[in-house]
Order: sequence, then structure tokens, then C-alpha cells
Amino acid sequence: MAVIAPRRTTAATDAAQARPGLLRTEFVRRVGHAALLLPVLLGTAGAVAAGRADVARRWWARSAGQGPAAPAGREGPGSARLLAHSLLCLPLGLLTLIPLGVQVLFVLRGMLYPVVQAGPYTTAWGGPSLAGAWLAHFGVGLLSAAVGLGVLWLLDRLHTRLAGGMWGRRVGIWPVLGVVASFVAGVMLVIAWTHQL
Repeated sequence: MAVIAPRRTTAATDAAQARPGLLRTEFVRRVGHAALLLPVLLGTAGAVAAGRADVARRWWARSAGQGPAAPAGREGPGSARLLAHSLLCLPLGLLTLIPLGVQVLFVLRGMLYPVVQAGPYTTAWGGPSLAGAWLAHFGVGLLSAAVGLGVLWLLDRLHTRLAGGMWGRRVGIWPVLGVVASFVAGVMLVIAWTHQL
């Protein structure tokens, strides 16, 4: 009779097994930060105006992956730097409205299609039946929502690079060019979208 020895685990195998969960958690965290970027940008101005720059500093520290404490010898960005960062990142905050709008459209036009769109469905995608039209709109909406979540993740990655500059990390020109290019592309997308309505 063969005896099966218990499998030995190491820190590396434990980390490899836990990695998918950590990646999902990190993805959700980044998407959440991106979704809240515009309100936090606007809230920073209010916090600094109310004399609560310390609150805004904690928000940005979490967003920049800085942690609760500033590096040794630094107390963190002052009020002027916090306001400047908020103004410079305003285009990123506005860009997040596009993928967030895609998520809303997925719910309204994908998941709740029969509720918001009355028949007949003869000219609808997937028509002429309600089931076919619903399935087609749900499929397109699901794909669009997945792409929208990916865009939110990328926007948060870009913002994290920019926010690190408040703590003295080198930002470089590429993240700044990334913001400009993303904003121009977002404006062109919105113009094209409104013209096809």
C-alpha cells in the first residue's frame, strides 16, 4: 500500500496560490480609486480651503501608494502642491466619467434592456425577438463594461505615477504626455459620440 506524503508548502508556493486573489483585490482597489478620482480632486480644493490639508494629504498618500507616513525627512506635500496636483490631474478626473458612463449604460441598456426599451424589436440588434435583442445588447454591453473597467485601471495607474511626484518621486515626461494624449482622445471620443446621436 502506497503512502502519500503530505505536500510540502513554501512561502513561494503559498504566494503563488494567493496571487490570483491579490491581483483581483488590487484591480478592484485601483478601479475604485479611479472611480472616485474626480470627487477627491474637487474635495481637495475644499479641504485645503477649509484648512484641512492633512485630510487631503492622506487621500493622496493612499492613491499614490505612499502609505500613511511620508518618507523620512519629509512631511508630505503642502497646500499649494496639493492644489496644483488637483488642477493638473483634473483632465484625468474628467476622463474617468467616460468609462463610468459605459458602466451605467451596461446596466441600463444591457442588463435592463427590456425595461428601458419597449418593443417591437424588429430593427433592434438581435431582433426580432425580445430574447435575441436582450442577449445581443447584454453581450455588447458586457464587453464594453469590461473594457471600461480596464480603462479605469489604466487611468489609476497613470494617476499613481503623477501623484508620486508630490512625495518627491521622479515622474518624468511620459506620464504627463500620457495624460495629454488620453485627454485629447477622450475629447475626440465624446465629440464623435455626440455627433452620432
